[in-house]
Amino acid sequence: MSFKMDHKHQCGPARIPELSEACHPVGTEEAEAIAERLYGTRGSATRFETEKDDTFLLDCAAQGKFVLKIAHPSERIVELDFQVALTRHLEQRAPDLPIPRTLRDVDGADLPVVTTSDGERRVVRLITFLLGTPLDRTFCTAPQRERIGEILAKLRHSMADFTHPADGRAVAWDVTHLLDLSDLLSFIPRGDRRTWTVRALERFAEVKPKLDLCRRQVLHNDFNTSNLVVDHANPQFLTGVIDFGDAVRTAVAVDVSTALMNQMPKTFDHGNRRDLFDEPRDVLRGYLRHADLTDEEIRLIPFLSMGRLAVRALLTCWRAEIFPENSRYILRNTEAGWGHLEWFHSISTAQISDLLTR
Repeated sequence: MSFKMDHKHQCGPARIPELSEACHPVGTEEAEAIAERLYGTRGSATRFETEKDDTFLLDCAAQGKFVLKIAHPSERIVELDFQVALTRHLEQRAPDLPIPRTLRDVDGADLPVVTTSDGERRVVRLITFLLGTPLDRTFCTAPQRERIGEILAKLRHSMADFTHPADGRAVAWDVTHLLDLSDLLSFIPRGDRRTWTVRALERFAEVKPKLDLCRRQVLHNDFNTSNLVVDHANPQFLTGVIDFGDAVRTAVAVDVSTALMNQMPKTFDHGNRRDLFDEPRDVLRGYLRHADLTDEEIRLIPFLSMGRLAVRALLTCWRAEIFPENSRYILRNTEAGWGHLEWFHSISTAQISDLLTR
């Protein structure tokens, strides 16, 4: 294997307890009691499937709907404060952007702490609910994908001057740290799938020095289709950008590559498609109307999209083994990614570099 490990900001299993350590789930009745005690909201809670925390849709009838998030016990309060501060910054900089608002509790606290019935100290947030359908449950047209790119660009500009003590935290899903996850290769099934993943790591290692020189700022870092809320009847189409849990200071190219990777087709016929970027190019087209990318960034983005596929393969295969009861949710996008990694494996490094330049 030709790549070298970079331990400067290690994101291996020992460093991401919120992804590797179990916690006691909070039930719906307890969630309803917590919401009423902290926020004075009385409603019916329905659990959302999530990666690491307990999240509920809270239907308060005439008061409306809210999202109640009860953080994993290992999540640091300074990192949760980073997310709240970032969304408040966006409220000021770009009030027209469709992002959720974090509400204060009855005592004026942004991040109240509760001790659950299982004795765990958990940080709580109540967030406004954005109406619409998650994009992963519907479809979008080329102009609508361009709209997604436009909003991503506007978010970038609105975050450009934001700073916070926790903005440089290491996030496992930030492809910048892909090589630090190489010790998870043993969780990838042997055979072609492991071969494709190893080759993705090798190619990423080749471009990593260029990535390290790219422009950086705080960015959303997770513009996937489950985090985009849409309404086909609304002229704006994109009615919500949710989940700032992976926001971090990273390369501008990384943020764009993640958005493009998440517009790749769920199924891929190697015989009848030109390449994986047919739909993602629409997002890039909309993005470039409002934000610039250098030639170097444009050449790096396909490698970073490939790297994000490898991050997903490594993290989800590992977590599905340690949390088999949640494996269906954890692996919900992994199967499609194997076909994508196979396609990257089938073309040359020069072809990858040129994917977005023609």
